[in-house]
Amino acid sequence: MKVIQKYFLALVPPESIIEKVQEMKFLIRDQFGVKYALKSPPHITVKMPFNYNEAKEGRLIEKLNEYLKDRRPFPIQVSGVGNFGKRVVYLNILKSPQLENFQEGIKHFCKRELHLVDELSDRNYHPHMTVAFKDIKPIHFSEVLLLVKKLSFETEFSALDLVLLKRINGEWVLFRKIKFGA
Repeated sequence: MKVIQKYFLALVPPESIIEKVQEMKFLIRDQFGVKYALKSPPHITVKMPFNYNEAKEGRLIEKLNEYLKDRRPFPIQVSGVGNFGKRVVYLNILKSPQLENFQEGIKHFCKRELHLVDELSDRNYHPHMTVAFKDIKPIHFSEVLLLVKKLSFETEFSALDLVLLKRINGEWVLFRKIKFGA
């Protein structure tokens, strides 16, 4: 039986940054009831969610391993806060040639090897780490944005692997890490 699941590809920061971002998300939830962003771990999306046959997961991971075998770690900088309209608040990820090249390569890989279509966000890549979205009430948006600006931090980490996230029971879980240069 063919079971189609939802997946996406992301860069995930080290545990110390995950903890800081999760604390921020919990504070937003506690103060404003905004909790949708808690359905996924802190991450930087490089390929938007897509449907894929669960029976072919192993092959997907093999293809990603093959693609990433010659990749090298590169720096990621978290700096500042931004928003998309009055619906998303995020920690800004500084664009760098390495990150843009990586995302562009993943986009082409997904189109060529997985036969996935380019999403608008694949073509207009804006790296970020979402901390609140979807369930922000318009009346609270400015307050949420202000809180995130107050709690924001600047840091840098090395992207060492690509993570395949899978939707399980309505939550996005870190399903498989695929190391660069493996």
